[in-house]
Amino acid sequence: MKKIENILKEIRPEFDFTESRDFIIDGLLDSFDVITLVTELDKAFGISIDGIDIVPENFASIDAIAALLKKKGVVL
Repeated sequence: MKKIENILKEIRPEFDFTESRDFIIDGLLDSFDVITLVTELDKAFGISIDGIDIVPENFASIDAIAALLKKKGVVL
């Protein structure tokens, strides 16, 4: 989980992602940030997130991102 937090902080250092329940609704991430996040997650965890999985629900919180990574076989 800390690795996910660190990636988020690299993308948008001005926000505290631990305080938000929904990054998209709260305006912490926009569509460009989500694409950047997907790229960084792919690199950091050696996976490939499919286009079908790039939906707001999968990037709304650290827990949602962790669930997506687990679905891709990443052990956190």
